[in-house]
Amino acid sequence: METTRQAERRRPTAERRRRELLEAADRVVLRDGPGASMNAIAAEAGITKPILYRHFGDKGGLYRALAKRHTDALLSALRAALDAPAERRARVESTLDTYLAAIEARPQVYRFLMHPSDDSAPSPEQGFDVGRHSAPLLRRLGEELATVIAERVDLGPDGEAMARIWGHGIVGMMHAAGDWWLGERPCSREQLVRSLADLLWGRLAEAGDREDGPGF
Repeated sequence: METTRQAERRRPTAERRRRELLEAADRVVLRDGPGASMNAIAAEAGITKPILYRHFGDKGGLYRALAKRHTDALLSALRAALDAPAERRARVESTLDTYLAAIEARPQVYRFLMHPSDDSAPSPEQGFDVGRHSAPLLRRLGEELATVIAERVDLGPDGEAMARIWGHGIVGMMHAAGDWWLGERPCSREQLVRSLADLLWGRLAEAGDREDGPGF
């Protein structure tokens, strides 16, 4: 029977192996986009598909791991844009641009996470449904942005509730507009950023900063 000490020694190796497998999955997704398959990912990693299943359970498990990996990186970039030393309008534009630049730089990854192909993704009956998995990504982004707004903008007595509404509304706007823009490219990224910022530039521009917060 494995001792606790043996298990602790094994953990870094398992975590490193999982990271290596996610990096292999990233390479396949960058190449194949929504069509990335478990077979292709296993081949890229130099392992068999049962070993891949052992680490992630199924394609849903691999999807969630990749989604967390990319969402963490995106959230870090968005926080940096929101906290940059600049005027509020400039930070709003920088935040919008950061999101759009991320999906533009890795469109195959974005499409894999949001629009997996019908022939590569198992059906909902098999435990994988893109809506069921992608919706939590957007909710997480919305909650994170709501926290930032609540910390930086004085919205009055109902500020926390309004911050959550704004957070999820802004993320929904970014997602819908970005998805449309990435598919059709009807304008430059700069023009889209300015136009979305203009849409937001109503009450947000008029609200005062919180006296006990870092400002926004």
